[in-house]
Amino acid sequence: MTLRDVVHRVVSLIAEGAHLEPEVRADAAREGRLLVAGVLQLSPGELAQRMVVAPALRPGEADRIEGALHRRLRGEPLAYAVGEAPFRDLVLQVDRRVLIPRPETEIVVEEALRVAAGMPGGVAADIGTGSGAIALALATEGRFDLVIATDVSVDALTVAQENAERLQQQGTAMAPLEFLHGADLAPLASRGTGGELARVIVSNPPYIAYEEAELLPPSVRDWEPPLALFAADGGLARYAVLVQGARACLEPGGWLVLELDANRAAPVAAMATAAGYEAVQVRQDLAGRDRVLLARTPPE
Repeated sequence: MTLRDVVHRVVSLIAEGAHLEPEVRADAAREGRLLVAGVLQLSPGELAQRMVVAPALRPGEADRIEGALHRRLRGEPLAYAVGEAPFRDLVLQVDRRVLIPRPETEIVVEEALRVAAGMPGGVAADIGTGSGAIALALATEGRFDLVIATDVSVDALTVAQENAERLQQQGTAMAPLEFLHGADLAPLASRGTGGELARVIVSNPPYIAYEEAELLPPSVRDWEPPLALFAADGGLARYAVLVQGARACLEPGGWLVLELDANRAAPVAAMATAAGYEAVQVRQDLAGRDRVLLARTPPE
């Protein structure tokens, strides 16, 4: 069986997958190619090229593709099935211990880098780092002296640290990283750095209300970690903690950058204004949805 035969089989089975969402089955050709490319650690373009110039399967490849396909056909998200997900210029290892990085969160990083561009150096902090996506993007693309990544989940911190180590082994240039365990802003507050404050605090906090769980796709609700998805008080609880607490952890003129759910953008912006931040604004993603809160602490 050639690589082309394997891709054709994967696509056919995904198109018939009873546990997959209708939109996945309808786009089985794309999904199948992404699965095979992910397992073989190729881009879709590289996969197409290899099917022409090197169509024979190498030892172990068929078994790895079959294993990922079996997991996908059970309804497991594609990223978990292949064990990795792209994020900006990075490819990160992911599994059920962490949320799958989304393209929307790339906009959050973009905004954080933009507001920090005029004040290089200092500390950036990613609160609730999960796979390390935001922290590692800031460390590789920004000009910070230190990037701190925190999470309440020890398992998630392990994944983030493994991703950082993998990038370092690949020779990727990045700012120094520090990983801290704890909820919300507590790791920053108890860090004991002699008054060192963050220049930028970034977070993609849980913001789905518990009562909205049934509205989520099964691939999200049944597979991704609830701790990274859901928040009390109609999805606003973690926003309230971050907005109220971040001022004490930020430098004068420092920025708080939060990923937003469009339905909660207005109340979170109101929280920031009431808490005394300046230049409070909401930025939209490429689909025109309110996606990023920007709020600056008053300069001295």
